[in-house]
Amino acid sequence: MGRKPSRGDMPPLSSPPVAQREARRARAELSFDNQALLVPLFGQFDANLVQVENRLGVYIAARGGAVQIEGPEDSVARARDVLLAMYDRLAAGRDLDAGEVEALIGMSGQPMLEGIGPARMDAPPVMIRTRRKTIVPRSPGQVPYMMQLSRNDIIFALGPAGTGKTYLAVAQAVSQLITGSVQRLILSRPAVEAGEKIGFLPGDMKEKVDPYLRPLYDALYDCMPPEQVERRLASGEIEIAPIAFMRGRTLADAFVILDEAQNTTREQMKMFLTRFGQNSRMVVCGDPRQIDIPGGRSMSGLADAVARLEGVEGIAVSRFTSTDVVRHPIVGRIVEAYEGEEA
Repeated sequence: MGRKPSRGDMPPLSSPPVAQREARRARAELSFDNQALLVPLFGQFDANLVQVENRLGVYIAARGGAVQIEGPEDSVARARDVLLAMYDRLAAGRDLDAGEVEALIGMSGQPMLEGIGPARMDAPPVMIRTRRKTIVPRSPGQVPYMMQLSRNDIIFALGPAGTGKTYLAVAQAVSQLITGSVQRLILSRPAVEAGEKIGFLPGDMKEKVDPYLRPLYDALYDCMPPEQVERRLASGEIEIAPIAFMRGRTLADAFVILDEAQNTTREQMKMFLTRFGQNSRMVVCGDPRQIDIPGGRSMSGLADAVARLEGVEGIAVSRFTSTDVVRHPIVGRIVEAYEGEEA
């Protein structure tokens, strides 16, 4: 396992970059016992180490199973925690890719980093198990949200795209369906957005609304084997429908998710929330900055509901920001640019 040739010209540990000399310097040393895990830990051509270096502004030197980290004191401490968490993930038999490394770097300033998946603990404190994967927090905002998903009756999840609002809700719903905590999984969202009328789309009603509901299908297939999804859809255990189909129903023994809720009217939101039945859980996801209905925020059922219901017993609100985006890092920077302009 050789170091990248381009990194051979980097200064030795005793000669840090000039730009970093003003900060208080520190050095940390780590030793990893399992030699078989070093290749996936460091990454191909040490890509994982380079990623940590670039994001945290440190220098990392690896010699066999020994790793030295040097840089600003706070950054060295974060890099150390990240490398330990990376190693623990691999030791627990879990995969490690650039996205996971980026998530660990983003979480490294948070006190719960050590609980993300260390081998020295039986299990992380916050996790969702599905048939296809075990899901743990990948951003600071996801930690309280995942706790709320397992505790509260109704949860409002507000924030930009890419923060995991809908995905984690679907994962929790699948987990509870598998364990028998609920009997049905109901996924819904407004079918008409940005002034479009589904009546002009070809096909029957299912074919008309399926394009609007595709993100929910994608999350389902990521959490369950395709054949199980199809079987449960056919049996009615999983139902995906536009919000208009909820009227007049009582949704008992169900995990109910409303996506793109910012595009509901106040009347639709009231109708949806009052469908709540015994032994049920509701999650309402939306981005208050992406309202497509006429009238904007003043007519959004999501904004109205949060203003009325926040603080009511049994109801929780999770707010995500651009720092919680778990897609490519550039997505977070795009969100920040747009939010700054709107502000």
